[in-house]
Amino acid sequence: MVSADETKKKKGMSGTVRGYLILFGLVILSWAIFKVLTPGNFGSPANLISYFEASLLAAVGAVGFYFVMVMGMFDFSIGANIMLSAIVGCVFATRFGLGYVGLIVGSILTGAIVGLLNGFFYVKLRIPSMIVTTGLALIYESVANYIAGGVEQTLPSEMRALGQMPGNLILAALAFILAYVLLNYTKVGTYTYAIGSNEFVAKNMGINVNFYKVLAFIISGAFFGIMAVLTISYGSSMVAVTGMASMSRNFVPTMGCFFGLAFKKYGMPLPAIIIGEFVINIIFFGFIALGAPTAIQDVITGLALLIVVTMTTKITKGEIVK
Repeated sequence: MVSADETKKKKGMSGTVRGYLILFGLVILSWAIFKVLTPGNFGSPANLISYFEASLLAAVGAVGFYFVMVMGMFDFSIGANIMLSAIVGCVFATRFGLGYVGLIVGSILTGAIVGLLNGFFYVKLRIPSMIVTTGLALIYESVANYIAGGVEQTLPSEMRALGQMPGNLILAALAFILAYVLLNYTKVGTYTYAIGSNEFVAKNMGINVNFYKVLAFIISGAFFGIMAVLTISYGSSMVAVTGMASMSRNFVPTMGCFFGLAFKKYGMPLPAIIIGEFVINIIFFGFIALGAPTAIQDVITGLALLIVVTMTTKITKGEIVK
């Protein structure tokens, strides 16, 4: 006779397998479509490795952002955070001569401080997180511009090991492992899901909701700091922009996070984010291979995301959609 626990475990395993099959199916489908359309300059093994390397950048930020989004909050300062963190890390590494320690610690610490400010003002002002983080993004952009002094910040060639394999893979893997442990083996993960599921019930259970909301923003910010390290190491430089121009960097990490939310029901949000970012990059580079205009790329990529989320998210009757 099969126990209830064993039955539940089998259902969970089958759901996870189904989730992986869907994701890998999306990888194969997106690759096959563009391979047929432009066989000469797309989708070779070397190209796929390059696409995966590029996807690591956003995936690292997205797994941290998941802690915020699963609670029903949002962050419009992602791009400003990445820009500011990368510039501070670069300044610590080059201007102050701290090397890799300055780059990594400076970027992650800056990202975490930005997250702390986001969370603090959100819980204190009690206005939607989108509004709070949009206003703060303008401030972060101005601070980044002031620190950079209007000059492009460039990493010297001998300090770009984290922008290529195996350095980028090692740093990203450490970030993924940390996110997985936090989400699945600590109170942070348990309370994150509890608050995201029902904030009112979580409060009645004695959970300090505001504290864990701020903590979620701090975790998210720190992961964006890691993303900043990978970004400036991969691209070699960072330019400070103003007037909300940094928001263009919000798009890809947010899209990957949507994959995590959509596949949460399969019990595999973090792997879904990593593979989802890979799918997004396959589509992105596929359009580049086709020579499609940027506007068309954004429209079709956005539609593809909506289709994926719609197909993988089933809303129960009477359930509130956040």
